[in-house]
Order: sequence, then C-alpha cells, then structure tokens
Amino acid sequence: MPAFNGHLVQIADIVCRIQSLDPALKIEMDASTRRFLVKQAEPHVTFDVRSGDLSEIKPRGRPIFDSNAAWTLYEDDESFLFHLRSEAVGSVPYKISRVTKDFTSGEVVFHSPYLDSSQPLYPLEYPLDELLFINFLSLGRGVEVHACGLVDSKGTGRLFLGQSTAGKTTMARLWENHPGVTILSDDRIILRKMDNQIWMYGTPWHGEAGFAAPTRAALNKVYFLRKDMRNQISPLREVESASRFFSCCFPLFYSHDAINFTLSFLDDAVKSVPCYELSFLPDKNTVDFLLNTKD
Repeated sequence: MPAFNGHLVQIADIVCRIQSLDPALKIEMDASTRRFLVKQAEPHVTFDVRSGDLSEIKPRGRPIFDSNAAWTLYEDDESFLFHLRSEAVGSVPYKISRVTKDFTSGEVVFHSPYLDSSQPLYPLEYPLDELLFINFLSLGRGVEVHACGLVDSKGTGRLFLGQSTAGKTTMARLWENHPGVTILSDDRIILRKMDNQIWMYGTPWHGEAGFAAPTRAALNKVYFLRKDMRNQISPLREVESASRFFSCCFPLFYSHDAINFTLSFLDDAVKSVPCYELSFLPDKNTVDFLLNTKD
C-alpha cells in the first residue's frame, strides 16, 4: 500500500482527510490550518487531490450561486461542483472541487498549466476550506458565526458577535493579556450542540489579531457588540437575539433545508444561553466591567 501523502485536519470535532493522488503533488497546510492538524483520527470527510487540464471542462448542472468574484457553485443530480477562479492567473478555473451531496467526500483538481511543481500547495486554500465546512455543518451539524469567542479565568465561555468593524478583534485584544483567558478566535467561531450543551470552537479563519485555537469551550454568554463611549450591558429578548444571531452567521440561501436548520439551531441557542447587547468603550476597563457584571 502506498504511503499516505496528505494530512488530517480537525476543526470543530470534524476530521477532514486531504490526500494527494499524485506523488509529485506536495500538500502543505497554511500557517493557521497547521494548528488544527492531527496525527491519527477517523475522518468524517475525505478529499482526493490531483491535477489535470481544466480548460476543456465545462460546468455541469445548474448554477446555484455565484460570488461574483472568486467562486461559482453548480449542482447536478449527484454532486456539487465549486469552480474557483482568479484573474491573476487566467480565465480557466485554477481549481475545481466536486463534492458529494452530503459533503463527506470529494476531490480537488488543480489546473496543471498553472502549477509550479516545485512548490507545495494547500488544496483547500481559503475560501474553499470554509465553504466546504459551512456546507457540511448546514446538514444538521452546526453553524458558523462572525464572532470572537473566549473562555475567561473563571471558565465562562463568552461569545462576542458582530459584523466587520463591530469590535471582535478589539475585544480579543482587550482580553489577550488577562490571566487565565483562552481566545478561540477573533473572527470566526463554529457552534455545535452535543449532549444538550452548545459548544463554541476556534477555527483557522481568524481576523487581524490572528487568534485561532484548535479547541472548544461550553457557551455560557452571548453578546452583540456595539462600540460606544461607555460600558453598558442590556439583556435581549429571544426574538431580537435570534434575529441578530442570524445576521452574523453564514446562511446558505440556496438551500431551504440549510436555512431551516440554521433558524432552528439559533432559536435553540437563544433559549439556552443568555444574550445581551454590549455597548463598550474599547479600553482595558471593559474586561473588568464584564467580569464584575452580575446576571
């Protein structure tokens, strides 16, 4: 049996096996994803990697989403097909990925004329890795959100949600040097429910501060961020919390089933975990304010 030419990556307790079918095609993880490598585990998802001439391959099936930039998604009776392009290299997709409908197996094919055989590559290079995980999660397995997640010195799992510029990276940096704190991510958190507990997981898809921890923590408190001139916290009703949660997640609008699962998951989350609006002045006093605030 040939040696395993690939890697095992574990994100949110989901193990992905990435294997090259060509000994000359060397696989290497990017810096953030290397933190999530594991040596031995039973894979939930498997991707084979190869190269070929993609110039003659025409999209099959119907187009169901176009990012108008880097990728287009097609669907046929048996699978989904991601076409990834970059004007920097040419009009032909630099890689395509065909995936089964349950997102448990697939392949990544690189356009061979674009490759430099002397250089290793990461087959699931962003945005493909995140796209594949979001789709896998949407099949009843979890939700990814725009958030900073951390565990404080008392063991409380805190989730800070917001869009760009809301203060997620700022919040991570405020907590960074506080004793006993573990920051899971400053930008992307995966939420999953297991054994009647909602867990939050770090991911490789970090923000400016670069926090990406390959671990999880129980979710105890949720905050929706708003920068202000003072620190103030206000409890939110479940309906408003669910609406704000949805605005900070990655819904697959081309899938009714995925949308229904996401809404159901978020409804469960806001009923299980207290949610607040956090208006905060971005300075070191914010951490003490939160640690000293009584529910």
